[in-house]
Amino acid sequence: MLQKLNSYIAIFFLYMLSCLPMFVLYGISDILFFFVYRVFKYRRKVVRTNLKNSFPSWTDKELDNYERKYFAYLADVIMEIIKMATISKNTLNKHYKFKNAHLINAYLDRGESVLACSAHYGNWEGGTLAIGLNVNGDSYAIYKPLNNLVFDKWFKHIRTRFGNRMVPMRQTLREIAATKDKASLFCFGNDQTPGKHESHEWITFLNQQTSFQQGIEKIAIKTGRPIFYIKVKVVKRGYYELDCVPLLENPAQKNRHEITLLHARFLEQTILSDPTYWLWSHRRWKHQPTE
Repeated sequence: MLQKLNSYIAIFFLYMLSCLPMFVLYGISDILFFFVYRVFKYRRKVVRTNLKNSFPSWTDKELDNYERKYFAYLADVIMEIIKMATISKNTLNKHYKFKNAHLINAYLDRGESVLACSAHYGNWEGGTLAIGLNVNGDSYAIYKPLNNLVFDKWFKHIRTRFGNRMVPMRQTLREIAATKDKASLFCFGNDQTPGKHESHEWITFLNQQTSFQQGIEKIAIKTGRPIFYIKVKVVKRGYYELDCVPLLENPAQKNRHEITLLHARFLEQTILSDPTYWLWSHRRWKHQPTE
């Protein structure tokens, strides 16, 4: 009961914080960066290890530089996600510009369904929220529910403010089957670590053996739905460009593992273009292949 009460108090505080203008929130972000990076040293060892293994040729100076840049950006993302609770449609569309959304809408306008894959690069939450304003059909985002039910309900409310529908990962197939007669877009964040029992196939990704979730590949092959890659570019502080890049038009013709490999290569190129904006504090390589 006490935990529930504390959660409601925290949500009220976050909502009031979201009412502040963005320039004030970025000022708070600068302070938050100092405490997260310097004082609490939040997951600095995880970030350092991930960067060092991904870029073995980098010097200590380069690693220090990108480590600081990452944590400064992480603080910005936290403030931007808080702002999502009260951001207007017009402001959201100003900050998240979509390129080639008409390619996805062409399928939806014909009554055909589409799959999209992206990653935790840039502000993934803001980009997903903006998708609901830029597609002509129902948009569904696959997510992992939070353990705290109060916060899970609040975040679900925020994520669905502009038309998106949230689907828990374990209910993906059921929801796809239930909406098979409607034009829809299902969005997958495909770069999280799969469970150890799901880590069957491995790809060399950022110089390391890496396992990827197979959900979108299995669904694409089974349904034949075309796949788009949402390529994110950080234009400047708080402004993003999301390019809807055709990944595969006929995934049913591909063999198992090819789709995952293709997405991994696209994502790798996005990260290499500027490593600052990927989620380096995630324990991405906690599982390793066995003989």
